[in-house]
Amino acid sequence: MKGRPTLFENTELVTKAQSVFWEKGYTATSLSDLLTATGVGSGSFYNSFKGGKKEIFRAAILQRREAFNNFRKELERTEHPLELIKDFFRSIAKSDKTSHLRGCIIANTVVEMTFVDDELETEAIRILEDVELMFAEAIEREKEIGSLRNPLPAQVLAKYLITFWCGLNTLRRMYPDKKVLARQIEMQLEVIS
Repeated sequence: MKGRPTLFENTELVTKAQSVFWEKGYTATSLSDLLTATGVGSGSFYNSFKGGKKEIFRAAILQRREAFNNFRKELERTEHPLELIKDFFRSIAKSDKTSHLRGCIIANTVVEMTFVDDELETEAIRILEDVELMFAEAIEREKEIGSLRNPLPAQVLAKYLITFWCGLNTLRRMYPDKKVLARQIEMQLEVIS
């Protein structure tokens, strides 16, 4: 007979915790914030997350990794993956102000965890490296079919997209305006045309 599921198995609760981390960051998020967001008591929380706040944070960023893995599958299925990548960046401009102010939880984690927690920083860096590899594979496919004019190697262009992504993480906080962001995004996407 199987016992009741743990919080870790409950995607909805991890997503609720993720939302708090996304808005406040890891350091500023308290146990009380997490208990309020998830609606569970501290006993249940620690029974499910023996590593406490750090463990649920790791689960939250791994949920983002899963979202990127799903995007990778879409890229593998499509005939022109670069258009899907461009659409991904374009969709950012269409986000609401709250999303702009939150930015990217993975990029936020890399910045916040530098000199704070090497394990969490490394986990976030690995996710961005995987996204970079995903971009490089998509760009290489486009080069092979001749639909990409830029002569730079796929790996260089993929690093450019990660740089663009991290810069956009800041820019959207400075200018949470759909028109401003759309113009900037289109200008940056010209590099990978």
